Amino acid sequence: FCFLHGFDAEEDLVESLASKSTNERIKAIQKLPETMRKKREIRNKVLKEITEKSRRRGAGPSRCTQCLQGAAVSCRRFGNILSGYFYPLRIRHRTLKIVGAEFGTSVLSYFVFLKWLLNFNLFSFLINFGFITIPQLLAAEPNNLSFTGLELITGAGYFQQTVLYYGFYTNATISKIQNGPSYNMQLAYIFTVGIYFVICFLILLFSMAKSFYRNFVNPQAFSGNASKLLCTWDFNITNEKAVKLKQKNLSTQIKEGLTEVNKEVLNFSVMERARHTAVHLLAWVASLGTAAAASTGVYFLSINNLELFMKGHGNDLESQAAMLVLPVIASLLNALIPFFFSWLGHLERFQTPGQHIYVTITRIIILKMSIVGILCYYWLTIVAASESQCWENLVGQDIYRLVLVDFILCLLGSFFGEFLRRIIGTTIFVSLGLPEFDIGRNVLDLIYAQTLTWIGILFSPLLPGIQMIAFLIVFFVKKVSLMRNCQPPRKVWRTAQMTTSFMFLLFCPSFLGALSVTGVTVWRLKPSEGCGPFRGLSSGYAAVSEWIQILESHTASKWVVWIYHNLITSELFFFILSSIVLTVTYLYWQVIQGRKTMTKGLREQLRN
Repeated sequence: FCFLHGFDAEEDLVESLASKSTNERIKAIQKLPETMRKKREIRNKVLKEITEKSRRRGAGPSRCTQCLQGAAVSCRRFGNILSGYFYPLRIRHRTLKIVGAEFGTSVLSYFVFLKWLLNFNLFSFLINFGFITIPQLLAAEPNNLSFTGLELITGAGYFQQTVLYYGFYTNATISKIQNGPSYNMQLAYIFTVGIYFVICFLILLFSMAKSFYRNFVNPQAFSGNASKLLCTWDFNITNEKAVKLKQKNLSTQIKEGLTEVNKEVLNFSVMERARHTAVHLLAWVASLGTAAAASTGVYFLSINNLELFMKGHGNDLESQAAMLVLPVIASLLNALIPFFFSWLGHLERFQTPGQHIYVTITRIIILKMSIVGILCYYWLTIVAASESQCWENLVGQDIYRLVLVDFILCLLGSFFGEFLRRIIGTTIFVSLGLPEFDIGRNVLDLIYAQTLTWIGILFSPLLPGIQMIAFLIVFFVKKVSLMRNCQPPRKVWRTAQMTTSFMFLLFCPSFLGALSVTGVTVWRLKPSEGCGPFRGLSSGYAAVSEWIQILESHTASKWVVWIYHNLITSELFFFILSSIVLTVTYLYWQVIQGRKTMTKGLREQLRN
């Protein structure tokens, strides 16, 4: 009787699914609490039922319907082929699950952030390559310089006459067909970079808002551990490895939540508070003094570096080595001083790991942004005013070398900072044990590298592609180093807000600083006379002004001229836009406060 009852229930389910539309049917089958094999059986029965109904009606599919079905099947097959080729990239999702289960959400947040940056640079590379590089390749002249191999390290020599740098791009209008469509490289270059920064601005704002909502506003974030214990298990999981991984992941999440619930508030005496305050003040004085000394050293070294380059100007080994002095010293300072900051954090003995990480991140961001600020001042005031034939190429080469040296030191940091530390902690000084993954230092390395990419995108359009390859290698190297050399955090703690903090640091000061440097370069600085798409102009933005003057004589383009004069160059428009944004932000903040109050009241009712 039970078997017949189950069979009738399944028949009723198949009939109800067959009567629904395609999208509704797919969603309904996905939501069934059954295994994948059972879902496939139900889907096949539904398709069979639909076919039989159409035969009973005597209405076979029309020729148009057959063509659409054939196209859908071809697209599905093409998608399956592509998914097979891109299967190695999907392994990262399983990697994130393993990292989250073994090391908790604090370490997982680093790899999630790295994956986001990797996808972000892929998008940046496709935009620049499609709208700037490909048209230039169609009109490019052959490169007469010889390739020696040192160019891969220095970025100079052969690469100077390639699409890697700003100076190679033409200022002419490209037209491969006589009396056919043309491509204005000046407008393409400035509009591509400008629209790219606008898209980056919107993506970062959306990502910050989404992360903020998920971690601060969404009531599910305050639902406690009972829902995790009772409602998070996925009964569709049948594979033994997947079950064990899910169990470990859930166990880690519950431990993190319980640690936050059972957090002890330590009460110190007046003397102990005074001692802790004195230690914190000394640590901040030491960290700020170190950052100031490092920035001063980079400034004087950059002045000396330009003098060496202007004197040498050769392609011999000595001149090539002189080019690497500035990036190597700056990258070494950025790589070694954060270890000192981490040591200071251990001396301060914070109550929670979160406080330690946030303070360390603040000190490292001050160091890195100070050094980047000094370098930007050097590029925009000293290099831009030099007697070089193409100062934009010099800036592009400097940034290329900084990106490359920073990438090499990042890999060496995994070897010396984690592998050798594991060897020492397990063989020589056993009391040290295995090292822990330094989240603050590694995250700031990523933000520093992305900042260099944004600053250099005007001088080296293909820099996002180089950074994308570097991030991909760093992802797998850090994953292997984490699994083999590091131990989970000794103090388990929940870090739901960590990703939001990373996004905020990426937006300010990283993105806004790079946007300011690009704005000064385009609006204020005079381009080189002998290279680049803006040669012969008073500034890069003058290309847009000249284009608008040409459009004023065309009646069909009056709307573009109106938008330019009344919106883009109007201070009143941006004042009104800023006021609207601030008003909406304030209203949204009030909604957030109201939801928090409501959530707090509901939690009190649940307790009662």
